[in-house]
Amino acid sequence: MELLQLQYFLAVARLEHVTEAARNLHVTQSSLSKTIQRLEEDLGVPLFDRIGRNLRLNEFGSSFLRRAERALFELEQGKRELSDLSSPEHNTLELAVTTASMLPNILREFRKKQPYIQFHVQMLTTQEMVTLLHRGEVDFCLSSPPIQGDDIECQIVFIDPILVAVPEGHRLADRSSVSLAELRDEWFVGVKRGYGTRDLVDSVCKSVGFEPKYVYEGNEPARLSTLVEAEIGIAFIPSTAKNSRERIKYLQVENQELVREIALLWHRSRYISRAALELREVVVDYFGAISKQTI
Repeated sequence: MELLQLQYFLAVARLEHVTEAARNLHVTQSSLSKTIQRLEEDLGVPLFDRIGRNLRLNEFGSSFLRRAERALFELEQGKRELSDLSSPEHNTLELAVTTASMLPNILREFRKKQPYIQFHVQMLTTQEMVTLLHRGEVDFCLSSPPIQGDDIECQIVFIDPILVAVPEGHRLADRSSVSLAELRDEWFVGVKRGYGTRDLVDSVCKSVGFEPKYVYEGNEPARLSTLVEAEIGIAFIPSTAKNSRERIKYLQVENQELVREIALLWHRSRYISRAALELREVVVDYFGAISKQTI
């Protein structure tokens, strides 16, 4: 059994499609298929049920996938550890976020301490983040809501009140607070389902008897303030994402515990480099400072 066979098997198992897997691996379909066939011959059992060009993991494949993922994960962690020991300044931190409003400030502080460390950031839905976390493919995630799992460490770093953002001139603009029931006939702008804040506010609104009517649903939370300012709709916006320079009024929500928990997440078995440890310290200190300001 060869390492290349395991890598190819993992790609096909995750996509269950030879053409897409070959494209991602930058190899021909015939080469990929022959490698998988040799692996199956070595193991003495078929790993997939073949349906046209699609492959579906069978019972043998599903069982072997867990072992293969674990083996390749440990090899990757060994590679990361050696790289960190030999050339720590050349490492790239892999980050994922469901909440990005505070990220520029956090990365600015980190860059002051580690100006030569590169980072790669992905904005993901909660489910996408769960997948990367379980695979150990990211150093840290900044997530709302927190995510629990046997292989996931979860540290709550901030409790963030969610506010109602309305444009100047709106019927509620002269108020400092509003009940959710008063919003049942409003039009909303928001992110798509699958993002933590959207799922949370939808659930809380449903508990008081209505479902928000959305005229806009997107993937960029930062765009919501612009849409509110343009009077397209009102929005639920976390306190950490509000901008005092915009022509928007922010209202507290009455009689409801409408807050989001922001958590720092990482895989328990993923090697944490020295740069990653320093980033974790920056994140904790940053939210600690915000918490003191709000007391």
